Amino acid sequence: MKNKKFTITENILASQGQRFLNVIIDSVFIYILILSAGTTIVLIAEATNNFAVSSWVENMNLVEIIAYGLLILFLYYFLTEVYFSRTLAKLVTRTIVVTSDGSKPTIKMIFIRTLSRFIVFEGLSYLGSISRGWHDSLSGTYVVKKKRLAKSKRFFNNPEEFGKAE
Repeated sequence: MKNKKFTITENILASQGQRFLNVIIDSVFIYILILSAGTTIVLIAEATNNFAVSSWVENMNLVEIIAYGLLILFLYYFLTEVYFSRTLAKLVTRTIVVTSDGSKPTIKMIFIRTLSRFIVFEGLSYLGSISRGWHDSLSGTYVVKKKRLAKSKRFFNNPEEFGKAE
């Protein structure tokens, strides 16, 4: 038993419905963050009489708006998954990001995962036969059902608890 290593199995993976819901909820939340952060910057700039910053934010061109949106998107996914292994949507759908052995991903894995989200059409890549997107495959991560993962790991480590000794 000591040489055996826990691995993620298909029955633990988040469903396509959960993955789709994650995309929708995270997109709405990111949109709210983008608007909130922009409004906050303007309010702080005006409160401190820094009208140049306020004017710049209010008159951003398309390239600046896209860069600002991508920065917020990157920070949202990177920071939430580094610190919590989940985004707000994953909290709602009770899913979590893990490695192949069910442990917390490294910062490098989350960085690759986050950068991979910028690939065109990547958001739809999890809709294949296995609900694992490019950002999962390229980073070596999995999105799993949190309770099923815990139960599977508990069974793996202590099969006798479940009445099945080896």
